[in-house]
Amino acid sequence: MRTILITGCSSGIGYDAAHTLARRGWRVLATCRQEADCERLRGEGLESFRLDYADEGSIEAAVARLDRLDALFNNGAFACPGLAEDLPRGALREIFEVNLFGYHDLTRRVVPLMRAQGTGRIVQCSSVLGIVGAEWRAAYVATKFALEGLTDVMRLEMRGTGIEMILIEPGPIGTKIRTNSIPHFERWIDWKNSARAADYQRLLGRLYGEKSGPDRFELPPSAVTKALIHAVESRRPRARYYVTLPTHIAGLGRRLLPTRWLDRMVG
Repeated sequence: MRTILITGCSSGIGYDAAHTLARRGWRVLATCRQEADCERLRGEGLESFRLDYADEGSIEAAVARLDRLDALFNNGAFACPGLAEDLPRGALREIFEVNLFGYHDLTRRVVPLMRAQGTGRIVQCSSVLGIVGAEWRAAYVATKFALEGLTDVMRLEMRGTGIEMILIEPGPIGTKIRTNSIPHFERWIDWKNSARAADYQRLLGRLYGEKSGPDRFELPPSAVTKALIHAVESRRPRARYYVTLPTHIAGLGRRLLPTRWLDRMVG
């Protein structure tokens, strides 16, 4: 039985991926940041335990459980919306700790196991925002651009080891990331004292307003799972998987358009 470790399984992309791959015959280690979510997943028939990217001890303990690992899906992440000029150092430190440093810590701990096996797939959940930037999302964009670069270098360095480094780059997906970003926004962004306080009304409407339906071009988490299945099951996985139309457009624009034109496209 092939084994995959998936992070961020409490909801959204990780939750869908865990259940889908379990139905396909994988042994799924479905990890969550909170023990209460792990208990819920165990009640649903999944093998689940705590793994928090911000807690090095939980990463070490998770890897100590492993005797074999065929695939790792680094998925858990969060956002801290706000203008770049209003992001304090602490906000960036906190989001990089989870969205980049935690990913890398877990990745490098499983590499020796995969190297000993002579095979393995490490799949990183990046974003369309790892290809192009977008206003109000500077902190998240910065982590995803860094993840893209780190993964690209590791892909080169892993040649000949049997370990594949793979990026999945979703655009808008129906998850709780917007709702889950509110506590981070409230903790770190002093928007009332911002030089652009009036501009924040648009952001506040998106954060706190009720969604009337899916965002434009939004796909369900199963669209990411479909890419993940190809990444971990195909004989020749791609280096990158674009998910949603905006990612395809952004990737094409990044390659072909002058920077100023691209700015107008995403602005």
